[in-house]
Amino acid sequence: MYYFKRNRTLLGGAFTTAELVFHAVVRSVRSQHHNAVLAIIVNIIQVLALVAVFYIIMSFLGSRVAKVRGEFILFLLSGVFLFITHIKSVGAIAGVSTGNNPMMLHSPMNMMVVLLATAFGMLYTQTMSIIIILFLYSVAVSPIEIQDPGGAFAMFILAWFTGCAIGVVFMALSPWFPGTVTILKNVFRRVNMFFSGKMFVANALGGAMLAMFAWNPLFHIIDQCRGFIFRNYFPRNTSWEYAVWVGLALLMIGLLGIFFSRQHVSQSWNARR
Repeated sequence: MYYFKRNRTLLGGAFTTAELVFHAVVRSVRSQHHNAVLAIIVNIIQVLALVAVFYIIMSFLGSRVAKVRGEFILFLLSGVFLFITHIKSVGAIAGVSTGNNPMMLHSPMNMMVVLLATAFGMLYTQTMSIIIILFLYSVAVSPIEIQDPGGAFAMFILAWFTGCAIGVVFMALSPWFPGTVTILKNVFRRVNMFFSGKMFVANALGGAMLAMFAWNPLFHIIDQCRGFIFRNYFPRNTSWEYAVWVGLALLMIGLLGIFFSRQHVSQSWNARR
């Protein structure tokens, strides 16, 4: 009754883990809403609302601030898509409990499965939202032309990856400093509203202004993504390699922190929250 079958081969273990991650992803998506379709619709509404806000702001400032010859809505969508994916990935991963998650009481489950399920669940929701919005815009308004769709999608994945990496760091710190981590997450979200570069391009910034934004990997990702989207824009002041290395470094630091935290897990952490 309480027996759990253990795989004796590496391939069998891989299939078992993949199946476990799949079911955990479904649970993660449904946890956002009782209906997975409605969860995607809510996310689409959030994206469109943010696009509408920035469209109004940019209309008052003038579209020339973008400094990119191309479709203005596509310029806004490229920034908002990556920004929301990055921020929501940080929040979703940071919200995963490191030690006292009730799912950890079940034998097949482990922290890596929960972490992967949360990350891939967020990726699924954001990917479906982006595909639906771009399809509806292409059909209802005008066809969308992207110079390098593969490169643009790679930047979308990179925005998701770096967000997950930052979320892992917050996740590792959460058991030790729960109040501080909550404040840091809010500050990080507010700071990225401006320092992500959604409303302008790096080529239009001077040296002093560029130094204020260059620390942010999301700024590099959004600028590089616009280089893949628009035929007439060539990002010279940003690098997607920087975002990759920052993401990998933060991921390793976060995983080490989670491993250390799990060695000192205590039921009293729930009381501290």
